[in-house]
Amino acid sequence: MVWSPQFAANAYLDTVKLCKDVKESNSPIEPESTQFLSALAAGMSAQHIVEVSPQASQSTVALAVAARQTGGRLVCILPQSESLVESKQVIEDSGLTDIVEFKVGDPYKILPECENVDFSVVDCKSESYTGLLKLLDMNPAKSVVVANNLLGEKSGLGGEWRSLQDKSAVRSAKHPIGKGMEVTMIGKSAEFVMKDSKGFRQERKVRGASRRRSRSKSAWVTKVDEVSGEEHLFRIPQSI
Repeated sequence: MVWSPQFAANAYLDTVKLCKDVKESNSPIEPESTQFLSALAAGMSAQHIVEVSPQASQSTVALAVAARQTGGRLVCILPQSESLVESKQVIEDSGLTDIVEFKVGDPYKILPECENVDFSVVDCKSESYTGLLKLLDMNPAKSVVVANNLLGEKSGLGGEWRSLQDKSAVRSAKHPIGKGMEVTMIGKSAEFVMKDSKGFRQERKVRGASRRRSRSKSAWVTKVDEVSGEEHLFRIPQSI
């Protein structure tokens, strides 16, 4: 998967527009985290996206927007059937029905069915989130695991991943985005490489890799909204 600034910018803008109309019943609006998720998933050209959440939310819309941009699919796992009707309505209102597949049931039983995932988001409000993170079957070549809603001292994978035969490099970093978010990068190469908006490479140091670093700290993406004329500038931090 090659980093695409254009995909990231398009997904970012679409998420800004769509999430204005999405109302979450039990949590405040967190535009910063939804836009980040959408831009990151789309920018890395993720095809197979999986989310575990109590109900469809702005994050679900953001991930569906990313999947639409890359031509991929989003599987949203809902633990309780009671939230299915409302969740489907949220996605239908956003015009993303053909992008999202809902699966209802015990995430511990459903997650093993999702293989070679490119991008995953797990809502960590429940106490059982740690086990869910360890169940994920991620693409060893290049993938991302996001532990969302890590309140207080909660932690996600912390750079640890189950033993892989191909010795994939793993790196985690917790960010003050939304209510707390840990982003874990998994890849075969010694360094995760992402191009910025000018096409220059940015290299991330990972566990077991060399200490060489790029001079640039972030990948900046600029996009002008053709309707409003507003210019949007955002970045994907190097630390992820």
